[in-house]
Amino acid sequence: MNMLDPANLPFAVALALMLMLALSQLIGLGDMLGGADTDIDVDMGADMPESGSIPDGMLTLLGLGRLPLMMWLALLLFLFAALGSGIQAVATHLAGAPFSPLPAALLALVPAVPLTGILARPLSRVMPHDETTAVGLDTLIGRRGVIVIGRATAGSAARARVVDRYGQPHHVMVEPHDRDAVLAEEAQVLMVRRDGETFFAVALDDNPFTTR
Repeated sequence: MNMLDPANLPFAVALALMLMLALSQLIGLGDMLGGADTDIDVDMGADMPESGSIPDGMLTLLGLGRLPLMMWLALLLFLFAALGSGIQAVATHLAGAPFSPLPAALLALVPAVPLTGILARPLSRVMPHDETTAVGLDTLIGRRGVIVIGRATAGSAARARVVDRYGQPHHVMVEPHDRDAVLAEEAQVLMVRRDGETFFAVALDDNPFTTR
């Protein structure tokens, strides 16, 4: 089925937006978006409603914070377009005609969002991270940070903002050093060790946001 068919309009638009994001990286606008990306990550942590209004771990399940925002969005758009065009092709084959654009878009969006979260985790392990561009990873051990996106538990990392000795902020994935601890969003933490790209942190004693 042709992507330019009216029934595939939402998916063609999504694919075009994804290609625009990729093109922006190639022509140099990605540097500007990357800077905005860091600000957006921090602002998202600041603007989210108080703990309890959103189910714990929702942002982690969606994959937000594991990838740069623009890359996460590009992945979502790609999956939405791929699933949507596939749904329309199957509908045409089985029923002789595709769904209307709006129902098809809703059918594609439902699996695209969780699938983006599932794929974000392995992709984050092979992607270059913000912290690698200025200082060595080990120099962040012993530095203070704050959880900006998600809720860190053993085996489920959250995104934290750490400032290096030069005052440069970095975003890293953090799990609690104590496997029984929970580091909530906005928790003030201390980086004590790392394993690969994942840091392990303990809560600061004066931190009211951390629960056990």
